[in-house]
Amino acid sequence: MSKRRLSKQQLARISDNQQNELVVRKEDASGNANASQNNCNGRIISHFGQRVDVESLDPRHKGRVIRCHQRANLPRLVTGDLVVWEEEGANSGVVLAQGERRNLFGRPNASGVLKPVAANIDLVLVVFASSPPPHMSLIDRYLVAIENLNLQSILILNKSDLLQAGDHEDLDNMLSIYPKIGYPLYRVSAEDGSGLDQLEQSLAGKTTVLVGQSGVGKSSLINRLGLEAVAEVGPLSQAREKGMHTTTTSRLFHLKHFDLIDSPGIREFGLGHIDPQQVFDGFIEFRPFSGHCKFRDCSHQTEPECAIRLALERGEISQERLDSYFRILESLENP
Repeated sequence: MSKRRLSKQQLARISDNQQNELVVRKEDASGNANASQNNCNGRIISHFGQRVDVESLDPRHKGRVIRCHQRANLPRLVTGDLVVWEEEGANSGVVLAQGERRNLFGRPNASGVLKPVAANIDLVLVVFASSPPPHMSLIDRYLVAIENLNLQSILILNKSDLLQAGDHEDLDNMLSIYPKIGYPLYRVSAEDGSGLDQLEQSLAGKTTVLVGQSGVGKSSLINRLGLEAVAEVGPLSQAREKGMHTTTTSRLFHLKHFDLIDSPGIREFGLGHIDPQQVFDGFIEFRPFSGHCKFRDCSHQTEPECAIRLALERGEISQERLDSYFRILESLENP
């Protein structure tokens, strides 16, 4: 049976009722507002269709997880959402209202529609590896999408222990660009643990979401960071060197020093929901030169007095990133 369409008045009344569920919570013993933001008493740590796992934020039962269904006509909840919920039986509950989101991370589907994945996060960890080989265009597609969500990125090269001597120079040349323009970069190995101490220190107290192509070792990385065997590890397809999906729904893990949301692995990261200006804005080193070209519709290729080309000549923009920008634009024009 199809879902009935509600009138504007009905939708407004539902919204008002949901806001009324956001009950005011008391201060803790120290006189400070307690840790549950937006007056909510739970956080979504995973979801399964209309059912979600809610972690209690009530100090009396903090950490308790209960399977809940959500009240009809609530928006789609995602991992990391803060909610108001109440028990509805011995081992079940109901989500009554959704708290206000600080931010939202999503990835586009095949049609270019953004699919929400996680909410209320501090950092996005973009993971890539020596196998499958990393490409600047793929990394930049992630960064453009994340910048347009007004979120902060950290780059992680996993499987650094597998790099052969001849692989270092080309990879080092490519990756050296990112710290110069403001993106932290960590080289780690989930196999031998190298580099993980420095990474953990940078993530202390944060809620992060982890993204990357399938097969780059995200699940192994999660295990190494503190939850051995919690995230199932899948084999890498030998024939195509593309990872086999092992994570089917986003899930929040409490690691030793920080919280991490694992998202389903993806082989491509489409930008069909983003327009050319948003692509430009997603290249953070281009922003100081926005609007400074002689021509308003400058393509940044052959026009005179182009601010981007002049910045390139001065070494303020790298040729590699400019080429990557043009490749992304071309992919939007010829999907």
